Amino acid sequence: MQKNLKRAFTTFIVALTATIAATAMAAPSDPASDKKQFQEFFKKKFPETTFEKFSDGLYALAGFDEYREQWEGFKDLPPYEIGLEHGKKMWDTKFRNGKTFSSCFKNGGKNIAQGYPYWDKVGKAVRTVEMDLIDCARRNGAEIPFLTADLDRDQGARTQLAELSAYFYSLSKGKTIKPDIDFSDPDALKAYDDGKKFWWSHRGQWNFACASCHVQLAGKNLGGNQPLSAGLGHTTAWPAQRLEWGRLETLHYRYSTCLTQMRARPPKHGSATLNNLELYEKFMSGGLPLTAPGMRN
Repeated sequence: MQKNLKRAFTTFIVALTATIAATAMAAPSDPASDKKQFQEFFKKKFPETTFEKFSDGLYALAGFDEYREQWEGFKDLPPYEIGLEHGKKMWDTKFRNGKTFSSCFKNGGKNIAQGYPYWDKVGKAVRTVEMDLIDCARRNGAEIPFLTADLDRDQGARTQLAELSAYFYSLSKGKTIKPDIDFSDPDALKAYDDGKKFWWSHRGQWNFACASCHVQLAGKNLGGNQPLSAGLGHTTAWPAQRLEWGRLETLHYRYSTCLTQMRARPPKHGSATLNNLELYEKFMSGGLPLTAPGMRN
């Protein structure tokens, strides 16, 4: 009986998400309008949560005081501090030519992370923090494991990249998220559309979409060890450390684990598909404060 109810509930959610997805993708793209509708949905769904608090993820939602108290307890001595120190050391270590990572970025890397991802007009592609850090290291002749590793398989190298990018994000913590994208460029708009389509499309053996968990089921428990977070603010804390991982990880790794849970094959870490998905999610959370690096259950 319980198994049949669960199957029926899952079927209902899949059908509901498919209907909303079809509506979301039917109209011509208007990113500003999309963002307004997306944010208004969550404001109405969780009226007790002020807009800025959505950056806190699940812990901002009403009714989850136990999770929030645990999360608040980590703030005095965040478990990710060790990884953040590793990232700072990499950031400050001089390359053979005497330069450091800060030489590759405007303002020495301070107060600019809120503008990521941005649109590269020359390369006609979305650029992420991780891409720019990797290119910086290569241009300066560095020999760092994450430059050559398969980031989907090499946890050590990927964590190293997460730690470096976490420090980069920490230099802009609290700044208002505003991806630097000019949607008058048709190629930039297409990248946004690709990310939007990925977010709303169903895949995998469970036939779930990102929206299944983080829109329709936001704030509910789908058999996991905690309720699901809202799509608004979903990316603001990444790179982040989860309790079950015990290490800082990249946003793309989190995408990979989510897709694996759907029993879908994840795109490669750093692929254009995941870059475009990151663009869509971060644009939807525009106006929220950047909280990365963060701590998540």
